[in-house]
Amino acid sequence: MTSVWWVRRDARLADNPALVSAQEDGPAAAAAVWTPAIHLWSGRRRAHLARVWWSLREDTGGALGVRRGPADDAVLAVAREHDAPVVWAAQEFSPAGVREQEAVAAALRADGRELRFIGSPYAVAPGRVRKGDGTEFKVFTPFLRAWREHGWRSPAPDADPDGFVRVESDVDLDQRAAHGDADDPLAERAEFREARIHDQLADFLAGDIDRYASERDRPDLDATSHLSVPLAYGQIHPRTVLAASSRLRSDAARKFESEVAWREFHADVLHHHPRAQRESLTPVIPEDAWATGSEADEAFMAWRDGRTGFPLVDAGMRELAATGTMHNRVRMVVASFLVKDLHLPWQRGAAYFRKALLDYDHAQNQLNWQWVAGTGRDAAPYFRIFNPESQAKKFDPDRRYVERWVPELDTPAYPEPMVDHKAEREVSLADFQRGKELR
Repeated sequence: MTSVWWVRRDARLADNPALVSAQEDGPAAAAAVWTPAIHLWSGRRRAHLARVWWSLREDTGGALGVRRGPADDAVLAVAREHDAPVVWAAQEFSPAGVREQEAVAAALRADGRELRFIGSPYAVAPGRVRKGDGTEFKVFTPFLRAWREHGWRSPAPDADPDGFVRVESDVDLDQRAAHGDADDPLAERAEFREARIHDQLADFLAGDIDRYASERDRPDLDATSHLSVPLAYGQIHPRTVLAASSRLRSDAARKFESEVAWREFHADVLHHHPRAQRESLTPVIPEDAWATGSEADEAFMAWRDGRTGFPLVDAGMRELAATGTMHNRVRMVVASFLVKDLHLPWQRGAAYFRKALLDYDHAQNQLNWQWVAGTGRDAAPYFRIFNPESQAKKFDPDRRYVERWVPELDTPAYPEPMVDHKAEREVSLADFQRGKELR
């Protein structure tokens, strides 16, 4: 009997319960769907997804099929073509992911078929970690303790690379993977292979993890794992990462694992509060405080394009535009600048990151923005306002990061600061106080 493996955020053969289940009774039909929502992404992000699926197609011996259209139509069509009574998939928990899988389940059910879930993109599925009274955690540190106590399954056995039947495609991955930037460091397709990502994890754990706790906030140094992108597409599972790091039994590994837990915490928050994808969980600023109109739009474009006159902010935004990634410390600085210096709502920044980031994770993105804005769960206080200049001095002391992305820094071509940070900080604090009095 043939079952369908619906590829979602799990583009891998290793540690993939949905794929292993699909192969239990015979070769699986592997299908990914190029949905209309993907067309809203940046060209670079679309090209990256195509490269990821190209790699998976290679690892399945050319068997992976990629279909165009809504997921319910595409998955049902593949199930019919292969006379598959069951479709296996990893369960999603974001609002869009839930809607998508409900539509697929309904289409299959109406045709006498079944969608079965096993696994998720998380070590511990959202909603599983709860307080003793059964309620959700609202603060990260106790969540982290309970998450560790809950634990997670060992990695699933590897799937059979020969255990597939060929699924026809109507999407040309080779064409979509071409982004037209030969100098793009992500363009080398060998870097997208699943085996290379496991090597990347092993190299990090064997070396740079010892520097992680002390140097992870330095954008001028290479002290992070660079696993956020493969985690976002499911080329490696966090359970695999945690299983490998836990063998080190070191303080550095524990710190690294706690950062993985933030990803799980944010997914848990969004699971309990779907409105957090668009609304502030704890509004702290009066609505009339946000900048609007053409001046606000011009300010947003200056921020987006890296033309603010604040070198660390501009370096981060240019790095994002050029690579689709940005160092985590710099993400906090650029987000704080947008919300608390330019007085633009966090939702505008989150929407741009959704389009541009290669490592986009919906819960992580929305709740990280809320963390900086002071409106989310266990968020930084609104009155914590990052000073772009002092952050640069502390975390990029030799200006290596800034000078890489802002080569005209010391020339007349570089703009003057678009705002007075000290003055805008006072405006934000006054808005916060006014909001506090209104609550």
